[in-house]
Amino acid sequence: MAANKNRPLSPHLQIYKLPVTGVISITHRFAGVLLSAGLLFVVYLLSILVEGPEAYAAMQSIMNQGIMRFFFWSFILALFIHVCHGIRHLVWDTGKTLERETLTRYSILELAASVVLTLLTFVLMQ
Repeated sequence: MAANKNRPLSPHLQIYKLPVTGVISITHRFAGVLLSAGLLFVVYLLSILVEGPEAYAAMQSIMNQGIMRFFFWSFILALFIHVCHGIRHLVWDTGKTLERETLTRYSILELAASVVLTLLTFVLMQ
């Protein structure tokens, strides 16, 4: 089968720039996957807590490591990204803020709000 040489090529990532709303949509999906994996880990941690004080002490020493703190704060950020995007969808359900200009502005606001909420949580937990 001969290829049609007059057929336009699909733009690839080096040419096509993903809009902010697309990046936020992908981030929201990634946050959902991270939350699902994180909740499985939370269930595992709860099962360790039931085993007694020795298991709790071992779990606490593991959770105090730097990489585990990174995963913890990534989980918190994913939670706030998911919540802020969910609130945005509730606003969309009313038929508001669907114009192109407001879509980008609220996408940036959504991301900023999730970062601010994560930092606020970090400050309050100290």
